[in-house]
Amino acid sequence: MKKTIIFVIIAIAFIAVILMFVGKNKQTNEVFETEKAFKTTIVEKTVATGKVIPLEEVEIKPQISGIIEKIFVEEGADIKKGDLIAKVRVVPNEQALTSAKGRVNKAQLQLDNTKIVYDRNKKLYEQGVISKKDIEVFELAYNQAKEDVQNAKNDYEIIRRGYTGSGGSANTNIRATTSGMILEIPVKEGYQVIQSNNFNAGTTIASIADMTKMIFEGKVDEAEVGKLEEGSDIEVALGAIDKKRFPAKLNFIAPKGTEENGAVQFKIKADVKLDKEYFVRAGYSANADIVLEKKDSVLSIKEALLQFDKTSEAPYVEVLKGEQEFERKDLELGISDGINVEILSGVSEDDEIKIWNKASKQEENNQG
Repeated sequence: MKKTIIFVIIAIAFIAVILMFVGKNKQTNEVFETEKAFKTTIVEKTVATGKVIPLEEVEIKPQISGIIEKIFVEEGADIKKGDLIAKVRVVPNEQALTSAKGRVNKAQLQLDNTKIVYDRNKKLYEQGVISKKDIEVFELAYNQAKEDVQNAKNDYEIIRRGYTGSGGSANTNIRATTSGMILEIPVKEGYQVIQSNNFNAGTTIASIADMTKMIFEGKVDEAEVGKLEEGSDIEVALGAIDKKRFPAKLNFIAPKGTEENGAVQFKIKADVKLDKEYFVRAGYSANADIVLEKKDSVLSIKEALLQFDKTSEAPYVEVLKGEQEFERKDLELGISDGINVEILSGVSEDDEIKIWNKASKQEENNQG
């Protein structure tokens, strides 16, 4: 009996000690530090991802189909308008060539017949048998027949060689239509190319762009596009060039968005001001920092102090009322930069606001 009483007393004492330690830990965990609201400048930004591309990129296409015989330039070369880029060797279509030869023969037969008629009536005119008006009709027909023969021969030469005349090779010599840098030559010598026409875009032989005029092209979310304004100053950071930001001016906001991964995105463009110390290549990936809103000297608190109601999700903080006693204050928030948030109403500069994150760290240390 006595042993039982002793064991009971020891058990009670042990439980009392545990409760005492728990009470001390609980009391320690309930100690919160505080800090006050402050005034600062808040800049709300968004980041648009995209790339830098030339303002204008021109694709050079042949005016005649054939085989690339020679390429005279390389990618990256600076060229001027009119410089020779490549030469195309015409491979005539056998059916078209035969048809053109037939038209030449037919026109020649017509010319021979018209000449016989003209010569016969010319003698009659010289003898005074027919009038000048009559001979002019035969002369006109003869001249028209000569023109038809020449046109048929020209068509035949164009099909056979790609050009007509002794010195003409305008169609087979591919020249630059603008000055700039050769960005890409997607063909090689021996490649077959197709001419540009109303039914076919044609084969691109080279693309040329002025690398001194670059733009940023990116996309922003529909939740932020309404805050953008054309003419706004932005900064562009390139993935390939560290620690350098290029100033740019927003000049285009798409009137229509496109859905991507369940979100509607709007295309934007901005003129980039380049730095001569850096060579910016076409297609560099880039991010643009865009200021959506800026407010100077506004009452703010750190976002880490905010709590949100589990039911309404309304923001609130707890303000010191007495010794480690706090009361809830509902807030109306303004803009945020991700670190600080503007307070429109709810607390003042004199209020001591509970710091939640420091208490959490203290609990982790006690548990450790």
